Amino acid sequence: MSLPAELIPFLASVHPYDSLPAKALGALAAACERCDAATGETVFACGAAVPGLFVIVSGTVEITDQSGIQLSILGPRNSFGERALLRRETASRTARASEPTVMILVPEAQFHALIAEHAPVARFFDRRRPAPVGGQSLHTLPVGHLMSRAPETCPPATPIRDAAARMRRAHISSICVADEAGFHGIVTLRDMNGRVIVDGVDPTDPVSRIMTAAPLTLGPRALVTDVLHLMVEQRIGHIPIVEDGRLLGIVTQTDLTRAQALSSAEIVERVARAATPDEMARATADIPRLLVQLVDTGNRHETVTRLITDIADTATRRLLALAEAELGPAPASYLWLACGSQGRQEQTGVSDQDNCLILDDSVSEADRPYFATLARFVSDGLDRCGYVFCPGDMMATNPRWCQPLATWRGYFDAWIARPSPEAQMLASVMFDLRPIGGEMRLFDQLQEETLRKASANSIFAAHMISNALKHHPPLGLLRGLATIRSGEHRNALDLKHNGVVPVVDLGRAYALQGQLRSVNTRARLEAAMAAGVLSGSGGSDLLSAYDLIATTRLRHQAAQIRAGQRPGNFLNPADLSDFERSHLRDAFVVVKTMQSALGSGKATLG
Repeated sequence: MSLPAELIPFLASVHPYDSLPAKALGALAAACERCDAATGETVFACGAAVPGLFVIVSGTVEITDQSGIQLSILGPRNSFGERALLRRETASRTARASEPTVMILVPEAQFHALIAEHAPVARFFDRRRPAPVGGQSLHTLPVGHLMSRAPETCPPATPIRDAAARMRRAHISSICVADEAGFHGIVTLRDMNGRVIVDGVDPTDPVSRIMTAAPLTLGPRALVTDVLHLMVEQRIGHIPIVEDGRLLGIVTQTDLTRAQALSSAEIVERVARAATPDEMARATADIPRLLVQLVDTGNRHETVTRLITDIADTATRRLLALAEAELGPAPASYLWLACGSQGRQEQTGVSDQDNCLILDDSVSEADRPYFATLARFVSDGLDRCGYVFCPGDMMATNPRWCQPLATWRGYFDAWIARPSPEAQMLASVMFDLRPIGGEMRLFDQLQEETLRKASANSIFAAHMISNALKHHPPLGLLRGLATIRSGEHRNALDLKHNGVVPVVDLGRAYALQGQLRSVNTRARLEAAMAAGVLSGSGGSDLLSAYDLIATTRLRHQAAQIRAGQRPGNFLNPADLSDFERSHLRDAFVVVKTMQSALGSGKATLG
């Protein structure tokens, strides 16, 4: 068995085999063989053993899933079969020739030997999430690396004088109030000075009298940057790390003195201190430069988008404060929420604003003009900062999206009971809501109730799943990628609507099925795997595919910014190498496979 001489130059021209030394290429050619398939002939079927890797020389091969749904059509220089080989399992797809096709078969043993012996081949077939191009930075460092894991604590009944003595002995500026029941609050030197010395509270009183109850906290999966952002925005110096009501540690400004100041934190600070929307806009103008810096230093896509979103969150809260300073205190409690990419903490260099207001049910008609003015102030300010008005008018300035809590409950109940196309669209948008500023209590119960009712209504759930399958990955004939055929973005891929959005839709559908409260797409997929809504193997594949697509999108935007262009979502695949195109195509195939599984009721299959 050996490859005919006329096919060796072709194999030598295909990546990654073009990187092999002459001796290794000769050995590979000697182990390979030519395979021919007639029109309609099955190369291998779903559930069958895969003899090796197939490289297409001429002709086309259609790849379908177990339900017969087409995943892609592959042409010359594409390969297939590696999925089963890498997993050492039978085929999960069917490969069938669409026309007379000539292929090169790389036997299974030779395929694994190439990966083991040649790094370029191993990298080419490594389908895991992209590795960073730089080392770890403070942006990606979990708080666990810096927090004090055994902070000084005292029970709520501890006399203030005793708590102060403990702080002095430990040379610390704060003490956490905690007991077997959990974490209750924190007392700082500022509390001691202001409430005991100045206000005259009796030092023999329990420390619970002067503590800050339910202070701002972060979870153990937070980043050091989250600590920095919270400290500079809220002007606090101590962040307890809490999970499920249990104190795990604390991060203070002292813990951060060794860390280099981050530009993202600097922008957050400038936004949080801005006296006018124009001053704020001068700070947010640095976001494109920040995005390039974050991408170039190898940060994960979810880290980059989260840091970018932090700035939008801070801008929103600052504008709310400026609005109240100008208009006076709000006549009723309210909550400003973001949806869309800001709601999911997935903003990139291209973001419009999607937001709404939930008002307390005590609001009167006489109060409505106040909130209309507040919404206009904040929305105009966000637009000035680069977050352009939503083309679909999904903003708090639209009276429809500035309503009392009871009305919002009615909205969701109606959408669930009568899942029309508009209801599906609106529900999809609103399931990505995340509170930004105001009374958080106005949302918690609403979200929980809505998820429960929506998941219990099988008709609504089916409509939502159908809605989630409307955005298709760009798979087609040209190297397996279907580009836009006409218009301004002809020959380009839409990495947002045909790349990231299909995964976002899948994550939302899984969250609905599992009644999962996470809003971020990656967090939804991970939670779906943990809840058994999504299988481990299928979820792992989908996470890797999402990581690659989202990373490709961010790197493209960073390249555009470096070139002095406005960042966008349209990428010409000709700008990618064969290696990058192959991996991107594989990622789209995974997304289409998972869409097919969800549509056939097999979302948990891997």
